[in-house]
Amino acid sequence: MHDKKVVIITGASSGIGLACAWEFARKGASVVLASRNSDAIDKLSHEIRSQGLDAFACKTDVTIEEDCRKLVAATVKRYMRIDILINNAGISMRALFSQVDLGVLKKLMDVNFWGAVYCTKYALPYLLESKGTLAGISSIAGYQGLPGRTGYSASKFAMHGFLEAIRVENMDKGLHVLIAAPGFTASNIRKSALIASGAEQGVSPLTEESMMPADEVARHIHKAVMKRKRSMILTSQGKSTVLLKKLAPGMLDKLLFKHFASEPDSPF
Repeated sequence: MHDKKVVIITGASSGIGLACAWEFARKGASVVLASRNSDAIDKLSHEIRSQGLDAFACKTDVTIEEDCRKLVAATVKRYMRIDILINNAGISMRALFSQVDLGVLKKLMDVNFWGAVYCTKYALPYLLESKGTLAGISSIAGYQGLPGRTGYSASKFAMHGFLEAIRVENMDKGLHVLIAAPGFTASNIRKSALIASGAEQGVSPLTEESMMPADEVARHIHKAVMKRKRSMILTSQGKSTVLLKKLAPGMLDKLLFKHFASEPDSPF
């Protein structure tokens, strides 16, 4: 990566966002860290700078349009440009639709979909100017609706449609659009997943050891950005799900039902 590419990363306080901050900074980028958790991103910014790298923390709640506008404005004021926007901020859920409080679905759409829309709206003119990269950190749930995750799946399908439309609208302007689906990652998103009541589940039903570490995911994301890939699907489980969706969707439905029903404390 050329020195001083300017990268905005939402949801930078933990998980994939935090790992991306380190990966891009180590490759010579100036990283702008956006999160509601100002203590975490201030600490991360300090740690990155202590390594002689460049980082800037900007407290941002992506569900608030004005926060997203201010994030872009602060980035441009400091660096005069934006080369890459990584829409990574996200929350998950785990509850049957018949039992879930509808506020949970609204909250997921506000963070996962509208957060990406707001940040993209204000960053787009600068990304077009730099012929840069617009990235969305999605999920296999954006390719296939997953049981117990209606709001999560809906928000990721919405993100996919949004990013695909932007890609086509700007295909003659040099904009690169990446849709990245990391698969199950050892990160905080499942511990903070919302249950039917809207409370956080606290303990993930999945074992971290069997998952791809966040820093490995970040390396794949960096490579996909550099190679200007359209999409990135990680893990054999993720790739086989997308393939089965095309070839044998009915069989995939049955496999998913069986898989998620067998989870510890499954809502089924």
